[in-house]
Amino acid sequence: MLAFQINEFGIDKLAMVEVGDPEPSANEVVVRFDAWSLNYRDVMVVEGRYNPRMKVPATPLSDGAGEIVAIGEGVSKWQVGQRVMPIMVQRWFDGEPDAESSRTAIGAGAIWDGILREKAAFDENAIVTVPEYLSQTEAATLPCAALTAWNALVVSGKLKAGDTVLTLGSGGVSVAALQIAKAMGARVIATSSSDAKLDKLRSLGADETINYREHEQWDTRVMELTNKRGVDHVVEVGGSGTLIRSVNAARIGGHVAMIGALETSGDFDPVRAFMKAIRLQGIFVGSKKMFADMLKAYEANKIRPVIDREFAFEDSRAAFDHMNSGAHFGKIVIKR
Repeated sequence: MLAFQINEFGIDKLAMVEVGDPEPSANEVVVRFDAWSLNYRDVMVVEGRYNPRMKVPATPLSDGAGEIVAIGEGVSKWQVGQRVMPIMVQRWFDGEPDAESSRTAIGAGAIWDGILREKAAFDENAIVTVPEYLSQTEAATLPCAALTAWNALVVSGKLKAGDTVLTLGSGGVSVAALQIAKAMGARVIATSSSDAKLDKLRSLGADETINYREHEQWDTRVMELTNKRGVDHVVEVGGSGTLIRSVNAARIGGHVAMIGALETSGDFDPVRAFMKAIRLQGIFVGSKKMFADMLKAYEANKIRPVIDREFAFEDSRAAFDHMNSGAHFGKIVIKR
């Protein structure tokens, strides 16, 4: 079968190779993938910025959807032909994350190798069913970005109807957060540097939008839009370059879910955070139980993931370049 491997760091050095087909061990299933999706983490992995000491060769990517094509001895939960998605953190099934389960995140090293390959074997407990209403392409976008947004707002944030949510930009996590927040009856303020993207965010239900190129002090604009109260939740994907403004935009006692590290410049002054009694919560994807709960909500509300562009498997390097450009809106998908 075909797979992509990191033999040396760099998108242009990502190599398509032939490898042996996987065989299922006891309690494992083999999944043949139909679609995969990219997260910014994948770009960092391929470029060597996520873990510069990562052992190579390694296969990147954590998110995909496929069909079970083989079943190992002892498997009782699955049948050949079922549509499934692997969970990103392969041994985090429920409860709080711990050091042991966190090391089982796929796509960032040779021990828990990634899935940018035609087939892969998984423990029967480390996959979930694709909702019937979703295509394989749509389902492939869910295991990391959507679940991260769900954890940030619903699990960590305890989002309720009437809350106000601030999302930053129009990447996969931010767009999923907007969709989840609107499905749960929240008010959403969304930011972007592009008026065209702001139009798309409004079409998805954003109540207010801010062009942060025109309003560089977008935290001040958020306070204006909330009558100086601030928002209940911030889905913070920018990193240290935006964190201080996210804290400024949150209400007293508000919640800032820290997810991304797109911008590493800037200094964060913690005084503002504790003076406002802000709850800063780091978010690391989510458990299988969270994923199952999220899929129920998605199905009940018929939430359809937003796909920016699709690439053929052979053109995977171009998909990484497109992600790296920042031009996308929603999710970037690779198809078999």
